[in-house]
Amino acid sequence: MTDILFYHLETQPLERVLPQLLEKSLERDWRAVIETSSRERAEALDAMLWTFRDDSFLPHGIAGDPTDPDQPVLIAMDAANANGANVRFFVDRAVPQTADGYERIVYLFSGHDPEAVNEARVAWKALKDGNALTYWQQDESGRWQKRG
Repeated sequence: MTDILFYHLETQPLERVLPQLLEKSLERDWRAVIETSSRERAEALDAMLWTFRDDSFLPHGIAGDPTDPDQPVLIAMDAANANGANVRFFVDRAVPQTADGYERIVYLFSGHDPEAVNEARVAWKALKDGNALTYWQQDESGRWQKRG
């Protein structure tokens, strides 16, 4: 059974939340894949992950290089798992179709985008059979509250 976590972003942007979740994944000795919607967004995430904090180093790369299998964190635009990741993050309206092959799926979506919220509802219904789903929502102070 795969753990699937839905993160409803409301008070903090993806660029603030994603690095923290990736750091926690690496602390567990997990490899991660971030699936995004386009090459342009992959490059923007790549730049953000190199500079998100002065006192941190988050080793990563964009999929498509010979070093993909060696990357602890890989940013991809498709469903491939070139680095043998344990956890897959879905961002920028990339929607999980299956949880097969992963210990954890993390689906991050903006609460300010009605279409993204609707896509999350559809994904929840599609993935609930055979998986352990939890729903996390930010309160006014930005803390995560488990809602489901």
